[in-house]
Amino acid sequence: MKLSIDISVPSPLWRRLPRARSIARETIAAAAEKRGLSEGGDVSLCLADDAALRALNLSWRGFDKPTNVLSFCAAPGRAGEAQTLGDIALAYETLAREAEDFGVPLGDHYRHLLVHGFLHLIGYDHETDAEAERMEALETKILARLGVADPYAREVVGG
Repeated sequence: MKLSIDISVPSPLWRRLPRARSIARETIAAAAEKRGLSEGGDVSLCLADDAALRALNLSWRGFDKPTNVLSFCAAPGRAGEAQTLGDIALAYETLAREAEDFGVPLGDHYRHLLVHGFLHLIGYDHETDAEAERMEALETKILARLGVADPYAREVVGG
């Protein structure tokens, strides 16, 4: 599968998570493989901070607070063009705070939010209980393949 992941790291805080880029590539590729995305696609990942996610959250969702992960789906492309799936942005401080609060390794929580954000790009959501159960079950399966424990045994994501 040809999946292209463009990673920008505007926040130096991400230096605290060694291998952040390679973890992201491995995790998103595993999620794409599990969903059978054989045609590939392009994903943009921004590893930012609370200030950046707060601004995005206010602009796009009307919430004046930082959040852990935001996903922005791309508009459908034209036939014959590379498929752009969209953008994912993560806030380091919120991610680290949540990992500590949940008592889980930072890398595991990072993988969880990457999978969560990616699934939003390919059409999954959690607006209804049924959608949430479907999305959570898929996240759990993908994460298990990566050696990460069930995150829903302890937390709520996307709130």
